Formats: sequence, structure tokens, C-alpha cells
Amino acid sequence: MKFKQTLLIALATIILTSCGTTSVVPITGRKQRLSYSDEQMLGLALNEYKQYTVASKLSANAANTAMVKRVGQRLANAVNTYLTQNGFADRVSSFQWEFNLLAENQQNAFCMPGGKIVVYEGLLPVTQDESSLAIVLGHEIAHAVARHSAEQLSKQERAQTGTQLLGGVLSGVGLGDAGSLIMTGVNLGSQLTQLHGSRSNESEADYMGLIFAAMAGYDPNTALTFWQRMAAQSSGGGASFLSTHPSDEKRIADIKKHLPEALRYYQQGGTGTATTTTTTTTTPSTPTQTQGTLRIK
Repeated sequence: MKFKQTLLIALATIILTSCGTTSVVPITGRKQRLSYSDEQMLGLALNEYKQYTVASKLSANAANTAMVKRVGQRLANAVNTYLTQNGFADRVSSFQWEFNLLAENQQNAFCMPGGKIVVYEGLLPVTQDESSLAIVLGHEIAHAVARHSAEQLSKQERAQTGTQLLGGVLSGVGLGDAGSLIMTGVNLGSQLTQLHGSRSNESEADYMGLIFAAMAGYDPNTALTFWQRMAAQSSGGGASFLSTHPSDEKRIADIKKHLPEALRYYQQGGTGTATTTTTTTTTPSTPTQTQGTLRIK
């Protein structure tokens, strides 16, 4: 009887904690359940962003800094227009877009909720031109628009709550070593599920970012050559199912699959052919720190 009561309480709690706001991701139409509001995420992001930028060094290269801001704002304008015209204006209503170039020799970029996006100087020798940079920034903008940070936090919260409740149930039943084995399996399964979720978010950001770049008038074909350059520098290794990002092969294959759709946006809805400007950078052509495949966050 005690076990049944405990189990029922646990199940009820899991059901309650699994509730949240259900919304639809633009472009993909995927439904997501979020436990965190935009206001909560923006509060967390702004605080973290301020601390990070204070501790970091902005690029001294005025031309490259201007390029990052120019390409980023062009994308943001196109995305804002699309979302407003298609009933998703709430996704960016509280955004304050900001694009910065940091003087760090890493081949990476990241975004925070609210439109705070950072590019590292070490990425520019790989992007090489504005169209490829637009692919990266489109990917980052997609993360913010799709509320991926809130989604991952929500999943982690639900997984943690469920695991704790199950642990209490097994402890109350007194399964001993068997209970420990069950909990080990549950924890591993939870971690793998979250990894898969992260890979799914990355693939979704690739797709949405490709469309966003095309909407802004950047040739989506450049995505293939950019990711091929990144793949050529990849050190490889590691099982794909244990990675938080798609493999190079899957990423490139998915881009090829989505190119026809992106080209329609580019040819019909873009602002025109983007100017392809060769990057001038003070970053060494051979970075001292190699990150391999671009791990856009």
C-alpha cells in the first residue's frame, strides 16, 4: 500500500511538473513545451552577457567588427519582418539585437536569449566572406528565435525532477542494489535523451538559419562550402550518438536536402544578392587553437 501511494504521488508530481507553455517553432512548425518564460530567460541572459563581455576583449579590427554588425543586423531585420508577417512577433518583441566580435582565436560563435550574439575572430578565416558569415549568424539567430535555451532548461528540469522522484520511490520500496542499477540506467538514459535533444536543436538551427540567410538575400549555397571547410579541419573521432552536435556528414547532407527550399526564399523573398566581401583580418591564417567542427552554441 505504501508503495502504491508513493508511486501515485510521484506520478502525479511528474505529470504536474511536465506541464508548461506549448508553442510552435517558426519555419519548422515543431511544437515545444517550455517551463521558462521569455522574461525569465532574458533576465538570466542579460546578466550573464554583461559579465561575459566585461571579462572579454572586443576585436580591434574595425572593418571586421563593422562586417559582423552589418551582416547581423541585416539578418535581424529580415527575421523581424518575417516573424511579424507570420504571427510570430512575440518571439522577438523583447529582443535587443547585439552582434559583437571578440578578440579570441577560436573557431566558434554563440548566442544568448534576447538576441545577444558573439563571434570569435578565429572563425573569420573559415567564413572568408559575408555570405558564409551570414550562415553562422543565421544559425545563432535561429537558436534565439526557437527558444532553444529555454527548451533545454525545461527538459533538464523535468528530467531531474523525474529522476529524483523515481529515486525516492525505489528507496521507499527498498530494492537495494537493484534500485541502484535502475537509477544508473535511468540517469544514463536521461543524459542520452538530452544529448539527442541538443543535436535536434542544432539541426533545427542549421535549417532555420539557412532559411533566414536566404530571406536576408544571402546565397544559401555558400552553406555547403562553409561547412565543408569546417569539416576539413575537423579532428573527427567520437560516437555521433554521444555528441551534442550533428556529425559533419549529417550536417552537410541535411543542408543539401534543404537547399531547394532556401533557394526559393533567396530568389523570391530576399533583398537581393548579397555582396561577397573577402574578410580582412588580423587573425593568423593558422589558428593556434583548433576546435575542429564548429560547435555553434
